[in-house]
Amino acid sequence: MKPSHRSRLNTIYSKLYKAFGPQHWWPGETPFEVAVGAILTQNTNWGNVEKAIDNLKREGKLNASAIHKITPERLASLIKPAGYFNVKAKRLKHFVDFLLKEYGGRMADMKREEPDAIREKLLKVNGIGPETADSIILYALGRPVFVIDAYTKRVMSRHNIMDHDATYGSFQELFQFYLKRDVRLFNEYHALFVRVAKEHCRTKPICEGCPLEGL
Repeated sequence: MKPSHRSRLNTIYSKLYKAFGPQHWWPGETPFEVAVGAILTQNTNWGNVEKAIDNLKREGKLNASAIHKITPERLASLIKPAGYFNVKAKRLKHFVDFLLKEYGGRMADMKREEPDAIREKLLKVNGIGPETADSIILYALGRPVFVIDAYTKRVMSRHNIMDHDATYGSFQELFQFYLKRDVRLFNEYHALFVRVAKEHCRTKPICEGCPLEGL
């Protein structure tokens, strides 16, 4: 008899956690900084995002009011290290306009709402898709939703748990149905998928020494 999905998901987590330990995600001093990071990290690596965020901090622009007031051109110049800076400047502007309109610019007020309601609103903000919305909800607001990214899909499909082309919602439902709805668990699990994908489950996989080898 094949192991249940619950059993396999728990085994994967245990093996990854034992191999890599806690990942201490997501870097950020405030929920707003984490949300900005979630938008800036689209199509780039975290090192570039950190440079962009440092620029915003140095100029005193890492808050909703400042980003709302700054010109798109100036904002784009500050976040240039994150790449696609003109597009991301617009996305940050859209997010901040939403935050100010819906929650008076306060992430704490957003957190008081139910995650499903927050998610529905975030997905209507130009430039915010499911992965970014869920990253904001999990990492900035501390609410239990499982973030699905390309790394998660790659690891899961290579171990024959889900078809790589399955929808975002199907992947997310798998984790949220079979695992306990726990912020810390979802946080660590997602971060561990990123870690194993970067070190082993690459486009050209390095299976030798992988914690999931033979699973």
